[in-house]
Amino acid sequence: MNTAVPDGLRAAVERTWGAEIAAVEPLAGDASSRSYLRLRLRGRGPQSVVVMVLAESTLPLSSEELSVFSEPLTELPYVNLDRFLRPLGMRIPDLYYDGPGFLLLEDIGDMPLRKAAQDCSEADAEALYRRAVDQLLLLQITGTRKRDVDCIAFRQRFDRRLFVWEFEHFVEWGLEKRVGRPLSVADGHVLRPLFEDIAGQLDRAPMFLNHRDYHSWNLFVHGGEIRVIDFQDALLGPATYDLATLLNDRDTPAVVTPHLERRLVEYYYDAWHRAGGAARSHDAVWHEYNLCLLQKACKVVGRFCYLELEKGKTGYSRYIAPTLATIRRALARLPQYRPLQDIVARHFPDEPCAP
Repeated sequence: MNTAVPDGLRAAVERTWGAEIAAVEPLAGDASSRSYLRLRLRGRGPQSVVVMVLAESTLPLSSEELSVFSEPLTELPYVNLDRFLRPLGMRIPDLYYDGPGFLLLEDIGDMPLRKAAQDCSEADAEALYRRAVDQLLLLQITGTRKRDVDCIAFRQRFDRRLFVWEFEHFVEWGLEKRVGRPLSVADGHVLRPLFEDIAGQLDRAPMFLNHRDYHSWNLFVHGGEIRVIDFQDALLGPATYDLATLLNDRDTPAVVTPHLERRLVEYYYDAWHRAGGAARSHDAVWHEYNLCLLQKACKVVGRFCYLELEKGKTGYSRYIAPTLATIRRALARLPQYRPLQDIVARHFPDEPCAP
């Protein structure tokens, strides 16, 4: 085999199943510092498993901006969340082995929700996204009710500090370093009070358990079910944050049209109350959803620029135009924040921003 494997991997496979590694296949990564391999096994056990290869430290913080722990972690966030989510009935990959530098996980195939949805009718795509909403509500309603102090997600929350950090990430990388000059004083006087207002509103919103990266490339269609991965960054946040991510990430609006988006928000609202979620008005949910949508889209533009310019991860710039379109759509629903649109248009003059 030409693909390098972590130290101890062959021994772990032998101890777990009494099997041998027949082939190693690298899997496409994403913005994460982790990497993934698929192992084809010979002998007992499953035919294939996935290896999550950890980054430099075997016990990283879940995210660089979530530096909220006074003492070093004693357990991987992924493993901690796996233990909490599995009894809820969340459809997450089986965790076979937790070893130094890597995890062995169930192989759930190669069909992310985004790809599955683009290859089927709108009715079938809506059915798939409704299943994703059902998994999300299990996390948010049942998970929040079963609060556990030993679960790392309940010791982290989206607060004003984190929302402002993400807005500043957008300013620094999307508006300043991308073009090599500081934000003008005039634009700063417009943007920062606007961002502070949004951050304050979201900070005051009721808090529920969130995946934090619940987009359709982190959800897989496998065995007729939606399977959820990359949940290690879970934390408390506004209920509609994950919903806004699900329906609007990257180029997802090419599948989830504004009309379908509205139907799925309605489905979420109705299913939330059927599942016994805290009573909330329709207008409050729709307003919070669009605040989350605007905040997340701004953060994503900054993140994509950061990944290209700082981390050298190419390919993310192609998602900037559809994310700008998402910003424009959210602003059309939040007219009090439309001054942002003029600033975005000036800073991204070559990027189409059609709704």
